Amino acid sequence: MKNFARLYRALDQTSRTSEKVALLGAYFQSASPADAAWALYFLCGEKRSRLVTTKQLRMWGAEAAGIDPWLFDECYDVVGDLAETVSLVLPPGTSNDQTSLRDWVVERLEPMRGMPESEQREVLAGYWRTLDRESSFLLNKLLTGALRVGVSERLVVQALAKTSGLSAEVIAHRLMGSWEPTPDFFQTLLDPDTRSSDASRPYPFYLASPLELCDDADQEHGMFAALGDLREWLVEWKWDGIRAQLIARGGNLYLWSRGEELITDRFPEIRDAAQKLPDGTVLDGEILPIQGNRILPFTELQRRIGRKQVGRKLLAEVPAVFIAFDLLEWGCRDVRDQPLAHRRTLLEQGIESLAHASLIQGPRIRISAALGGETWEEIIRLRETAREHHAEGLMLKRASGAYRVGRVRGEWWKWKIEPYTVDAVLIYAQRGHGRRASLYSDYTFALWDGDQLVPFAKAYSGLTDEEIRRVDAFVRRNTKERFGPVRSVHPELVFELAFENLQASSRHKSGIAVRFPRIHRWRHDLAPRDADSLEAIRAMLGAKP
Repeated sequence: MKNFARLYRALDQTSRTSEKVALLGAYFQSASPADAAWALYFLCGEKRSRLVTTKQLRMWGAEAAGIDPWLFDECYDVVGDLAETVSLVLPPGTSNDQTSLRDWVVERLEPMRGMPESEQREVLAGYWRTLDRESSFLLNKLLTGALRVGVSERLVVQALAKTSGLSAEVIAHRLMGSWEPTPDFFQTLLDPDTRSSDASRPYPFYLASPLELCDDADQEHGMFAALGDLREWLVEWKWDGIRAQLIARGGNLYLWSRGEELITDRFPEIRDAAQKLPDGTVLDGEILPIQGNRILPFTELQRRIGRKQVGRKLLAEVPAVFIAFDLLEWGCRDVRDQPLAHRRTLLEQGIESLAHASLIQGPRIRISAALGGETWEEIIRLRETAREHHAEGLMLKRASGAYRVGRVRGEWWKWKIEPYTVDAVLIYAQRGHGRRASLYSDYTFALWDGDQLVPFAKAYSGLTDEEIRRVDAFVRRNTKERFGPVRSVHPELVFELAFENLQASSRHKSGIAVRFPRIHRWRHDLAPRDADSLEAIRAMLGAKP
């Protein structure tokens, strides 16, 4: 526990990638397999359900520190992170607790789950008395299930690759899918002679890099010149759905989302359509809601995402289709190192022959269309029609490229259409998380409906660190009311928001839901009255194809 607490603090105190990889590597080399497995579990973003509520942690922390709740709340207001606040107000523990991370999680924390509240409070107070500040901070994070630190799974994979001598691709593949944080799993993960025996395991996803053009015609021409001959590229629509892999292995079918969630039973029509896929087949693609030949909005697909079982009514209203655009395994052979052109040929021949033999239901499993064009100018014009096809833009994939792991620039590009934009007024602010826990960096924006400002969207990204600090100072000086962690502010600041799509929604006060809202720029030149109205957004909604 102490060693992982030191690692957690050290990772939080550096922004240098090389230092983080070195810290992770040193920890994994020295930790026992049991502790390393649990550390890996948490560092990869996995978490246990919370053991105590935020309210309980605040009350019990103030009680253990011997301070009034109002004083604790004042400290929390300054620090901005509940787990850290508790660790700071408590006196450091008096014993040198050397209990392992594994034993803390399995032997101490998990048994708290079934305890009465009074017993939980007593047990937790006893734990706090034994721990130093670093370990107490980590314990509080584990209690709330909010163990987040500035480390991506990619950095963890790099560290494990250096530690084991295996390639990062092998480590990433072994970490895909479901696994339990056991010593056996960790040892198998780093075993150079081990081959995965989990038939359901997906491959790490290959992610495209954004292709961004500027308004300068010469630079735009230079960019297309750098891409080279159009014939070297496969052009497809960029769909707005759920990225997924469809796997047929060992006589079973598995559907994995990019978030490494097994979603087979949530899309029974895709599962049933793929029953006759040959064993040893892995397709990469996108799940889209399609009614006949009409692509439904992503908000309709969201109705199915959170449900483990889907009823007949919802299946009829929001039927799903798997649009395959790549072939990763064929005939039990990993073909990711083959050129995309070859993988595409295998995909087309395989799926078309299966559909012709009625072994798969073609309407539910389709191949993403390869789009034609003689010149880059034609592709530019094609991209401008993306919304008419209910697409986000275009995908450009080098025909000679292999299927890689993660985001590797140069061979897969996503060229999205220009987003919708709107000028909105800041009306609420809330503290962020992680390194922004002490700053008001999560915002709610409103639009005019007559003389009233109506909440329209929340946005958390798009400002520089300096701009966030300036907004934070404004929030603290201009707070009107407090609602728990949220502050209502005087409506004075205007920001341009960008978003990918919009849809009528009865669940939102504005009547409109937007997709991927983010701050595009701070409109210092606009007064609050110059912000947009809901009427303008409704008109935009009416013009949307």
